[in-house]
Amino acid sequence: MTNPKTLYTSFSGTLEAALTELVAEGALPENTSFKNVTVEPPRDPSHGDLATNAAMVLAKPAKTNPRALAEAITAKLADHPQVTSAEIAGPGFINLRLDPGAWLTELEAIADLGDAYGRSAMGSGITVNVEYVSANPTGPMHMGHCRGAVVGDALSNLLEFAGHRVTREYYINDAGGQVDTLARSAHLRYREALGEDIGAIPEGLYPGDYLVPVGAALADQFGDQYAKADEADWLIIFREQAVAQMMELIKADLALLGIHHDVFASEAALHEAGKPDAAEAWLRAHDLIFDGVLEAPKGKAPPEDWEPVELPLFRSTKYGDDQDRPIKKSDGKWTYFGADLAYHMEKAAHADALIDIWGADHAGTVKRIKAAVAALSEGEGNPTPFDVKLVQMVQLMRAGEPVKMSKRSGNFITIADMVEEVGKDVVRFTMLTRKPEAQMEFDFAKVIEASKDNPVYYVQYAHARIRRSLRKASEEHGFSPSAEALDRLGEDEIALIQRAAQFPREIEAAAKAREPHRIAFYLYDLASDLHAFYTAGNKDTQKRFIVEQDSALSSARLFLGRAIGQVLRNGLGVLGVEAVESM
Repeated sequence: MTNPKTLYTSFSGTLEAALTELVAEGALPENTSFKNVTVEPPRDPSHGDLATNAAMVLAKPAKTNPRALAEAITAKLADHPQVTSAEIAGPGFINLRLDPGAWLTELEAIADLGDAYGRSAMGSGITVNVEYVSANPTGPMHMGHCRGAVVGDALSNLLEFAGHRVTREYYINDAGGQVDTLARSAHLRYREALGEDIGAIPEGLYPGDYLVPVGAALADQFGDQYAKADEADWLIIFREQAVAQMMELIKADLALLGIHHDVFASEAALHEAGKPDAAEAWLRAHDLIFDGVLEAPKGKAPPEDWEPVELPLFRSTKYGDDQDRPIKKSDGKWTYFGADLAYHMEKAAHADALIDIWGADHAGTVKRIKAAVAALSEGEGNPTPFDVKLVQMVQLMRAGEPVKMSKRSGNFITIADMVEEVGKDVVRFTMLTRKPEAQMEFDFAKVIEASKDNPVYYVQYAHARIRRSLRKASEEHGFSPSAEALDRLGEDEIALIQRAAQFPREIEAAAKAREPHRIAFYLYDLASDLHAFYTAGNKDTQKRFIVEQDSALSSARLFLGRAIGQVLRNGLGVLGVEAVESM
């Protein structure tokens, strides 16, 4: 797959051709790498339309002065038919001014490419495993899971849009003590379904009403077979049944947000398949595990019953961790880190890069798991890029007051509650209006406001405005979008095209940084420009999309509007948000 031809890819190609000529002429050394050469908008729009750092990047390998090299490059670029001027700025930056026709050509490219505009071949041939949500299967999805779920899903969409093959994965933590607690809680509800008065839910069990149907299903399946039985007789059965039903509930909750995973990996299955044992054997063979004694807890006196115990330790200090980490407990059971290490080893065998989306409360484990992945991939001789994105919790507000109670669970707000009240699109877009590592508030009143201060409304309204103009033009005036008179478009329209033309660059930059929120920010800026252009027509009828007495100009502006709508639609699609037709 090659990148679709857009203005920036076109001028990147033009620049590379000019640099290749300089190599042939001896002005640049043979085999000069152009990898770090960029073509982008100048920081100050008054400096021109495009800027390149080529002379700054290549002067050192060419053993020449950046400005001298810039002069040679500008001499080549100045001959391009769409370049009206090529100027050197500062120590050697090159600024280009383009003929308006270059931007009109880009406008036609948006129309021609349609849904493919902004797509990239950047990730071609690269498989990325994105693991996100991975909540304990002990209840419905709640707000503690929502932000990470949206960030992970939008990131997956973004990477696919940028050409990667993406595996969306959910790791089911179904091997710890919490699932035994779930089984005991389900057994209580099972007895309740059989008619027993269970009274208040005992401390330590899950009290949520969401386990009532689980208990009823168990009663239908087993009758009173396990009502009086010893725990050993039913614990495993009830655990498997309860986890399976909780996962169905979780999948249904995620589906309300438009989220669907490709793989559901089970921690219990990992253990049953002997993956941790295999990982330990591999690590020992590569001298990455040794038997040693943990140091006493730092910063405080050790407990009276603490005593040194020899454990299998992973050499995580070799990879930047502050201490070596045990993969097993003193009773021989695997630590969570030991199982997690084996799990990441399994994932790395099927992907070129790994990304985990974790809650900020897991920050303390980032260094050790990164050390593990580094060790595993180094031992294979093919380092696997691994990134952990930490997501802060969301503070729910209602009219400025914190929200604590849920109408369903009694102690938390579920994703189902949120989607029912404000809608999927509002939840998804809002979760992407801040960097994931930043704290955020979600105010139920503010997120549904019809105002500029509500980003999701503002962006969706921009698209709806365009669609309304297109309908009105067709139904009331018989006008339709046309590229025949694009030369009638002026500076204001060109500025709007210039913003739209940033979309392919924003996609690649956001994908490289693994930051889908950048697309939300970009869409807000594009919507803002569209609204400003639209509002100008309220004061001057000649600036409207539809100028009744000028069908040619109207058709050109409608062509522009339709293209801007396409970019908004493509960007919203990456975020998993609908581009509405009307509001």
